Amino acid sequence: MADGNLLSLQAARDEVYSAPLESLDPAQPALFAADAHWPMFERLRAEDPVHYTAESEHGPYWSITKYNDIMAVDTNHQVFSSEGGITIAEQTQGDGPLPMFIAMDPPKHDVQRKTVSPAVSPLNLQRLEPLIRERAGMILDNLPIGEEFDWVDKVSKELTGMTLATLFGMPQEDRRKLIYWSDVVTAIPMPGGLVETIEQKMQIFVEYHAYFTALWNERVNAEPTGDLVSMLAHGEATRNMEPREYFGNIVLLTVGGNDTTRNTISGSILALNRNPDEYRKLKADPELIPSMVSETIRWQTPLAHMRRRALADHEIGGKTIRKGDKVVMWYVSGNRDDEVIERPNDYIIDRPRVRNHLSFGFGIHRCVGNRLAELQLKIIWEEIMKRFPTIEVVGEPKRVYSTFVKGYEHLPVVIPARN
Repeated sequence: MADGNLLSLQAARDEVYSAPLESLDPAQPALFAADAHWPMFERLRAEDPVHYTAESEHGPYWSITKYNDIMAVDTNHQVFSSEGGITIAEQTQGDGPLPMFIAMDPPKHDVQRKTVSPAVSPLNLQRLEPLIRERAGMILDNLPIGEEFDWVDKVSKELTGMTLATLFGMPQEDRRKLIYWSDVVTAIPMPGGLVETIEQKMQIFVEYHAYFTALWNERVNAEPTGDLVSMLAHGEATRNMEPREYFGNIVLLTVGGNDTTRNTISGSILALNRNPDEYRKLKADPELIPSMVSETIRWQTPLAHMRRRALADHEIGGKTIRKGDKVVMWYVSGNRDDEVIERPNDYIIDRPRVRNHLSFGFGIHRCVGNRLAELQLKIIWEEIMKRFPTIEVVGEPKRVYSTFVKGYEHLPVVIPARN
């Protein structure tokens, strides 16, 4: 398929529908970067919802594209294993995939997840809320009025980085390191990219690993506190984990804590600008903010897919997936399945059953920080509504070149006035 950056949506549609069905390969970052992946999934849902791609740069794999089929795979960890990684691209660091609890099966997955889950418990979120609100207000009060700026840089990265640094017990002045490391983890090495070679990526991983090794050494010799590093260092199931396993879990918590919130904060500005009637609806009734947040998480789908590997032959959608096959659940497609979600391509902030989306996954691997992501989004919008009559997108966003992270590198905006 042609470079997605050169494709209009119509050209992408023409190309997808003229190609032989068996040749379709949705795992093309250029399509996502151009926001031109929609026709691919539209055709697969309609004609081949359990689709086998025999040849791709990631090897052969199955694409699961409909809501109920995705849920069936996601909730069946006995047949569909997370061991070895959760992205279609094999994530390697040094000598193989990094172990992390999202890429583990029970019982090990369960005890490691349980160790860190108190950080995002309802009680801890209650404690964090005033701090997040204070920071959101400070970020918004420092934004320029009447001049163009990058919303991703000034707002989305800032709030997300501040919250993540707090969860890790890191100094706030290091928050941008977290954002940078998270981006490096998911970056595809390419000329002119964030990282140009796999060697450069590995060198940055060495720095990232060293930073968190120092934090572990500091916490393991101190009284337990409520931050994630301390929880891992003192947790009964995690205090004796191998260094690579600890680092794998840090990578997971960094990427998970960064991408969902950050890309949905950016996505909400874009979605409301592209749907001015919904923006007017929100201004008329700010009580719709929690519902708008959930609709944006569906509409954005900040992580486009998760993958599993079959532990046994299994039939789904009339196809037999063989033991050992790679299976990719395309959340981005399931969230647009009109058999389950009415008018799925429309952005409707007061949609009934608005939390009925796939963006956080299902089953044992459902996003551990989903409530924290929703809380940050709710707070930033409550604080936006107090301050600004409108925020205007003034140019096309630059999207992330990735089939995993569905997000934004830049989003140019102008705030015309304060309230």
